[in-house]
Amino acid sequence: MKDEILTEVTRRNMFIQPDALDLLESSGKDIVFVNTLLSSVSSNKFLITKKDVEDFLNGDKGLMTSEKVIPNKVNPKGDFVVLKATDITGNSTCEAKVEDFVKYFKSRYEILAGIIKDNNPAFEHSLPIAKARKLDRDVCLIGMVYEVSVTKNGHKIIQLEDHNDRCSAFINKDSPLMKDPVITDEVIGVKGKFSPSGLFIVDKIVRPSVPKNHQWIPSDTSSSIAFLSDIHIGSKEFLQSGWDNMMHWLKHNAERQGINYLVLSGDVVDGIGAYPGQEDDLKVLDIYEQYDILADYLKDVPDHMQILMHPGNHDACRLAEPQPALKDIYTKKFDSSINITGNPISIKVEDRVVTSYHGKSFDDWIGAIHGASYEKPLEIMEHMVEKRHLAPIYGKKNALAPESKDYLALQPLPDILVTGHIHNVGVEDYKGIKLIQASSYQAQTDYQKQHNFNPVPCRMPVVHLGTGRITLKNFMK
Repeated sequence: MKDEILTEVTRRNMFIQPDALDLLESSGKDIVFVNTLLSSVSSNKFLITKKDVEDFLNGDKGLMTSEKVIPNKVNPKGDFVVLKATDITGNSTCEAKVEDFVKYFKSRYEILAGIIKDNNPAFEHSLPIAKARKLDRDVCLIGMVYEVSVTKNGHKIIQLEDHNDRCSAFINKDSPLMKDPVITDEVIGVKGKFSPSGLFIVDKIVRPSVPKNHQWIPSDTSSSIAFLSDIHIGSKEFLQSGWDNMMHWLKHNAERQGINYLVLSGDVVDGIGAYPGQEDDLKVLDIYEQYDILADYLKDVPDHMQILMHPGNHDACRLAEPQPALKDIYTKKFDSSINITGNPISIKVEDRVVTSYHGKSFDDWIGAIHGASYEKPLEIMEHMVEKRHLAPIYGKKNALAPESKDYLALQPLPDILVTGHIHNVGVEDYKGIKLIQASSYQAQTDYQKQHNFNPVPCRMPVVHLGTGRITLKNFMK
């Protein structure tokens, strides 16, 4: 573990005191905690001290604070709007016909190509592949990645396609671009020139990413928003004590601290038949009863808090993403004030855009990007932001429904992006976007042990919507 810590510290051009390193190693915390600590202090210091580690180990330390703080303005009624254009619920049209797939990928291409053009002036007048191949000069192309391969000599070949044509883009094995993780079905911009043999020689790769001037601009709101995920009601491993600790804390602190909003990012129940042998892990074998129990539990949430809930892969919903909201037959006992939406979803909360996605695509990202792992969820979320897509890879572990619109494209650009699914926890400020991995309320199951899946449960990230300050509450006590 010490070597991993030093690697992350060095990667960020930082230093750590020996006693701080010893304390961090002996704490038993995983690399997610280390990255969270480093991300939070990297903006104002380069040396990690023992006190820094001690502050973070208590679980109540503010992890990120904007440099500028504007005086609070009380907003007791709040301002919470679901962005309907981001919700598949009631808008699904796909029948899995050929034309559905054509519409789906065209939608993705047009959304992401448009973002590339907006963020990169050189690509504003990018050329179609068919026209560019006729020119003997440097050109800019935008294409969707059909396939990525490596030649026997170690060069990389990217098959790119637009609406009407396809080309082979060549990256020399000695180019620094070889380290760029290009994955299938993402949309990229490339600058270069066609060779006489018809290969497009790549000099530069750009992605939709984030506008260069994007930042978190402090506001005068006093409100905060909290995040939960993967509650897994019905599981024998549901952590009742952690849940009770959290509800007790909210009851006595939420209103006083201005925590006015709560987002539940999927897998709110454990479901039925979600994986082989799941029945052995269930305490509640009836899916309707699982949701009824959750409905009763959510009645303990303070009345002033507005709640949003959407499904995940364990919920009673289609597995293919985007997922529509849970049907009324499952949610009839829920308070009518709870906003029940599809997955993913974007909401506007006091002028902040929050995108919540359960995160099933983590399973595909990890298989596609060298070095990606469940222990480093924030690094994968960075790729989501760079590629401006939550689940670009088609045809692997994560099922995608070919809707006429690509609801998984990260548009609009959020101020906060939250995911669940992997039962880990972490927070990071990335290019002005708060990245949140939202923990769980389920201990490790036998199935998870078999797959070396180590949860970090009963943490609750809370983001102050004015300053951007993030607090990570620990209810595993």
